Amino acid sequence: MNLPNPEALFEMLAEQIKPMITAKTAIVGIHSGGAWLTERLLPILGKDIENGILDVSFYRDDFNQRGLHNETKPSQIPFDVQDKHILLIDDVFYTGRTIRAAMNELFDYGRPASITLAVLVNRGGRELPIAPQISAFNTEIEASKNLQLLRHQDGTFYFTLEENE
Repeated sequence: MNLPNPEALFEMLAEQIKPMITAKTAIVGIHSGGAWLTERLLPILGKDIENGILDVSFYRDDFNQRGLHNETKPSQIPFDVQDKHILLIDDVFYTGRTIRAAMNELFDYGRPASITLAVLVNRGGRELPIAPQISAFNTEIEASKNLQLLRHQDGTFYFTLEENE
């Protein structure tokens, strides 16, 4: 499979998100790829947009099987979630379980007016009735493969596609 250019996808994602930004919008990136995307989106969308980062490790329904990642970080939601239109950002959408966990955690901070999911890649394989409203690229990737967004030292993005362990 030829992997798409994540920098081009990032630009497409930013263009799709721009019209959605209002005074009541807050952006929340999911650790780690969604947090990286959020970090790069903020200067494009406006630095005064309230924003935060979620690490959903403790909220996953497969926590007992997966354990903790060695990069587990505390979530940072430094704004009032109540009645905000949350733009939830992630890199690769797969089964929907990460997003379910992110929504569970968000509701611990308050009741948002809405949540819109924006992802760089929707890779197919959904297991829950959750889907991104915004996706820069849609494809089908075999369940035996793992598509991962990574960053070069200069902050630019690249993808890897490997066999699952």
